[in-house]
Amino acid sequence: MHRLSLLFFIVLLYDFSSAQTLYQPRDIQQAYKKDTRSLDGNPGKNYWQNHARYNINITAMPPDRTIKGDETITYFNNSTDTVKNPSIKLFINIHKPGAARDYPAQEDYLTSGVHINAITVNGESIDTIAASKAFTNYRLKLAKPLMPHDSMHISFNWHYDVSKQSGREGMIDSTTYFLAYFYPRVAVFDDYNGWDRMQFVDSHEFYSDFNDYNVTISVPKNYIVVGTGTLQKPETLLQPDVLNRYKQSFNSDATINIVTKENLTAKNVTTQNAVNTWQFIATNVPDIAFGLSDHFVWDGCSVVVDNKTQRRAGAFACYNDTASDYHRVAQYARHSLDWLSHNWPGVPYPYEKTTVFQGYAGMEYPMMANDETYSDTSFSRLVAEHEIAHTYMPFYMGINETRYGFMDEGWATTFEYLIGSADVGRQQADEVYKQFRIEDMTEDISSDEQIPIVMPGDALTGEGFGNNEYGKASIGYLAMKDLLGDDMFKKCLQAYMERWHGKHPTPWDFFYTFNNVSGKNLNWFWSNWFFSNNYIDIAVTDVKKSTNGYAVSLKNIGGMAAPVNVIATYENDSMETFHQTPAIWTNDQKQATININTKNKIKNLTLDGGIYMDADESNNTWKSK
Repeated sequence: MHRLSLLFFIVLLYDFSSAQTLYQPRDIQQAYKKDTRSLDGNPGKNYWQNHARYNINITAMPPDRTIKGDETITYFNNSTDTVKNPSIKLFINIHKPGAARDYPAQEDYLTSGVHINAITVNGESIDTIAASKAFTNYRLKLAKPLMPHDSMHISFNWHYDVSKQSGREGMIDSTTYFLAYFYPRVAVFDDYNGWDRMQFVDSHEFYSDFNDYNVTISVPKNYIVVGTGTLQKPETLLQPDVLNRYKQSFNSDATINIVTKENLTAKNVTTQNAVNTWQFIATNVPDIAFGLSDHFVWDGCSVVVDNKTQRRAGAFACYNDTASDYHRVAQYARHSLDWLSHNWPGVPYPYEKTTVFQGYAGMEYPMMANDETYSDTSFSRLVAEHEIAHTYMPFYMGINETRYGFMDEGWATTFEYLIGSADVGRQQADEVYKQFRIEDMTEDISSDEQIPIVMPGDALTGEGFGNNEYGKASIGYLAMKDLLGDDMFKKCLQAYMERWHGKHPTPWDFFYTFNNVSGKNLNWFWSNWFFSNNYIDIAVTDVKKSTNGYAVSLKNIGGMAAPVNVIATYENDSMETFHQTPAIWTNDQKQATININTKNKIKNLTLDGGIYMDADESNNTWKSK
């Protein structure tokens, strides 16, 4: 039944794309009817979203793996609906035996999950039995509904054991923990889909409201804590020399070794209380994450990210001194903040800092990344750039990654490619991009690869899911860039980001914003790339002499509106390249004629897609007889 439903959905999308109209699921249609969203790509006059304030206190005492916490949530219902059974996310329960997950769980990954010791709503106790039986999604039944434009206070007391097998979160080593998804949180309630009640299955990522966080983390002396938000009163935590270097790093282009291995050996890093409490405050962010260790070194530097205000942002790395590549990572992070702020997307980095913490995930969080160590420093740089690029999508833009991961992974991959082109040159960046993002998608002809990009990610698994979110979406964005040109593409992208930062955009908000700002009906392109089962396969079918040179006939076998280079080799062995944008396939044309104005005689002709890798290159050449 699931396969039949999926097939029907694909056929339905194909029918809509053929009509050059963007398919809208019924929930999206309702949003436009209710004027919470507008067909010009702007938030509608009735747009709303909910918000919360979290006060969280946790205690971590390595090598004890138990994390203890309590929190109070002030939740604001800005919607027009009455809330009766809010959804609570308990992501750490992905470690519980029996939890739904996309990958097999090994013994060191499994724990007993999060234990909810107590729950109150507006001061009244709630039974914890249902919470103790839940996996990653729990319905909190309210004794009294929360009315529109009202608020409530929810408190949780909880504990869990850090997983021995570290992935996105967990135990890096016996005294180094990466804490993410560690706190119960209210799920998103939005204007088009209601409560996000999807289980977390590990591969499909997250959807979070923009909240305010006040977090305290109590750890033993000689431990440093880094993470999301502004560190409060560092002078009460760090010894004078370390504090000095920490402050200097926020104004230094060069890397400053805030905590060195010599400091760690001498144990003169922190205030020598038995327990130190680190406090972080973050405003209007979708999540938080923290790393803590008693033997990681700490580097820092900074860069101007906003030329108008001369605002600087810090770039930090926290790692085991034996990881040789990590000695460069603070500068990789600094370069990322600089380049992303001033080039693509060209929007100033919105936070005070970013920190790359050595772990095992290659995973992004607001102001944090949990990245592996690599022997190839160029790959270390690429991973850091990719994860930091996620700052914009899904953190600056509150994207539903679970459903529409292509809206953030596709963009992070695009920015990764663009910054890579600046770092190592276009040719090398093309090869890396093709190898890691496109090649598998081109070589795999299974039905998994023919799934429309806009297909909700929570309905997919396997290679098709991964390729849709990363390479296929990214190359679609780059094809639009080729179609519009850099200036107009950037204008559209920045307008989309201006309209929707701090909000929850859907794919349609993105598509319609580009249509609106460019002044063009681009539905044919969106339908072709994001709503169809097309692929890239362009053939040269004929080359004929014309009045001014040659008429080259191309056939779009795969149907994808991809750009292509037509390379002519003349009898004198000189070569000339004629670049064709996706405009030659406007409105899903399957045939195109390219006019080459030349007095030279063409000896042979080749089509080269570059990063737009062709599924069948056997039909990409023509030779004169």
